[in-house]
Amino acid sequence: MKKTWFITGASRGFGRIWAEAALQRGDQVTATARNPADVADLREKFGVAVLPLALDVTINHQVQQAVQQAYSHFGRLDVLVNNAGVNLFGATEEATDEQIRNVFEANYLGMVRVIRAALPLLRKQGSGHILGVSSGLGITSLPFVGFYSATKWAAEAMHEALAQEVKAFGIKVTLVEPGAYATGFAQSGQMADRLPPYEELRKQFLTALAGTERGDPNATAAAILQLVDADNPPLRLGLGTSILPRARAAYAERLATWESWEGVMNAAMGEPSKTVDPRIQQFIQAASDNA
Repeated sequence: MKKTWFITGASRGFGRIWAEAALQRGDQVTATARNPADVADLREKFGVAVLPLALDVTINHQVQQAVQQAYSHFGRLDVLVNNAGVNLFGATEEATDEQIRNVFEANYLGMVRVIRAALPLLRKQGSGHILGVSSGLGITSLPFVGFYSATKWAAEAMHEALAQEVKAFGIKVTLVEPGAYATGFAQSGQMADRLPPYEELRKQFLTALAGTERGDPNATAAAILQLVDADNPPLRLGLGTSILPRARAAYAERLATWESWEGVMNAAMGEPSKTVDPRIQQFIQAASDNA
């Protein structure tokens, strides 16, 4: 069955590749980018199956307008791909407040804005699949990309909660976690001012990064199409060969640490109490009254 997509950040990288993959199989796509000229060629190639729109996910009224326009144009929304984002490279001490705000505005709050604009429409039609583009850096972080990673960890938590909130409405949620791919995204980010104490670590990190094996981003298209066609899609889908080894190592280390401190953790519980917080009781009562 033909699907209708809404993709943010469709001008390049994964967004562009997945938009073209969907269109090539006969689906319809609203392809958004900050500069609509960057997606205009899709309309020339695929005709009325494409709705190219200008969208800056940091501008709330523009998000609302774009989602509503796309829904009105195609009459439904089956797949929402939150792909737009920016990078920030710098040590924790190096990045400015403004740089940190900017990366959260685009990568996290931008994602939330698009979801909130789409949810009333998805609930109304009783279906839909939300794809939040996370990263392998949403599983484990690395030096100099801590703030970018933080936006992905935030996205992971939000989508995990979202999946539980919207399941009853027939809405599916998946976090897409790509590993290292040759999309050029890493070169497009903002650089924080460099402080001398971090130069040696920076050199070591960049040297290791330069030798990292990167996947072919075009190879991800088949996985994304299989994902959106699945009756029971997973909450998380890693892309590439690095994700599962990274997750295995990270969680093995975390479990080992928690287990080694289990006695301290349990002692910190004190004397358990089953007293219900009055605020929670009020919330339960209000939910019952509104049922």
